[in-house]
Amino acid sequence: MTSEGSIDRMFSARWSRRRFIGRSLGAGVAIAGLGPLLEACAKATVATVNPFPLGSPQHPVLWPISKDNKPIASGLTPESNATLKIYNYPDYLDLPTAVTNFEKLYKQYNVTVEISTFNDINEALAKLRTGEVDFDLFVPSYDSIGKLVYGNFLLPLTHSYIPNISQVWAQFTNPFYDQQWRYTVPYTIYTTGIGWRSDKVSEDISLRANPYDVFWDPIYSSKIAVLDDYREAITMVMLRNGITDILTGNSKTLNLVSAQLTDMISKTNPKVNITDYQDIPDGTTNVSQAWSGDMVNAQYNMPAGQSPNVLRYWYPKNGKGAVNQDIFVILRSGKNPVLSHLWLNYMLDLKNAKSNAAFTGYQTPHNGIDPNTMVSDGTIPPNLASVVVLPQYFNEGYRELELSPAIDTAWHNVWQQFKAGG
Repeated sequence: MTSEGSIDRMFSARWSRRRFIGRSLGAGVAIAGLGPLLEACAKATVATVNPFPLGSPQHPVLWPISKDNKPIASGLTPESNATLKIYNYPDYLDLPTAVTNFEKLYKQYNVTVEISTFNDINEALAKLRTGEVDFDLFVPSYDSIGKLVYGNFLLPLTHSYIPNISQVWAQFTNPFYDQQWRYTVPYTIYTTGIGWRSDKVSEDISLRANPYDVFWDPIYSSKIAVLDDYREAITMVMLRNGITDILTGNSKTLNLVSAQLTDMISKTNPKVNITDYQDIPDGTTNVSQAWSGDMVNAQYNMPAGQSPNVLRYWYPKNGKGAVNQDIFVILRSGKNPVLSHLWLNYMLDLKNAKSNAAFTGYQTPHNGIDPNTMVSDGTIPPNLASVVVLPQYFNEGYRELELSPAIDTAWHNVWQQFKAGG
């Protein structure tokens, strides 16, 4: 292991927040958090005019800044005797280290940091919609940014408070999903692939002509799992079939996905959960669809006396798999906009980012972390080398970007049929 303390404990044994995603996802529920603006669109069965732009690398989005919601002025003094309120997934922040160190850094202002949690993005949006909360900071994925901007939830950023944005990969300082990073800064990055234990599985799944086929292989019946996340599971079926438009609402494609998910049930009866980081180590499942960060955490959930060297993770070597990220935003409802900006800058500092990655298990896109050396420097064990997220994956891979309300509803319909048993 490298001698640097924060890296010494890189990817320590923590429950990943990813286990919470995908629950309570009824048809159209992802839309519900924004009220009438999106509910009408959610009832559509075919693509309609979108209520907000859908950002993509081919169609970058520069989000508007309204006259009644301007960025704060530069050079303001941090709020004193304040409680900075962060709304986040559980176990997705280095506690108590990140909080304690931030409070010490701004001790002269008598700052307290308070963490509130949500289980999934739908719950979070619904709570924000009530207008009865005053959280300062929020951690969504970028597939919610249109809902958040057009729902008038976000405060535009004042860049002078956040110089540490210069420490992250170039594509995240002016990202296509938020040109000029008007509302967002990057938090974590991850891929979606397949995890297994080599002592429980006789084959090297990575050597299959199409590794995704393993989810339909009867030899793994009842000992295999897919993620309880509609975007991830449906995307996997599409990629299995060579369909790279993973944002499509094409009825023929969705019918194919639905039929293959039903076929999967008959052939392997998969578990549908988000506990891959536990189930693979303890043998509950032998193969599982998995997130890269969770497979790192799986090392620390191995039964006593059993080596983590048996863990394996497949992600396409050419980078053409699902790759995504989470972001930090400042909420308009918050009472501490200056401290909120200072928190973003604090979390973007390389030292703090490394420490936070040590807790969450999820990589951060920092220039000071060379992904190409994460195995050689001992950060990642050789048997899990494929969990490393490389910058080029965000050019080569497939990103689960924001869906239009109508398409999102169609995807939920497919998912609910699968969850109901086909």
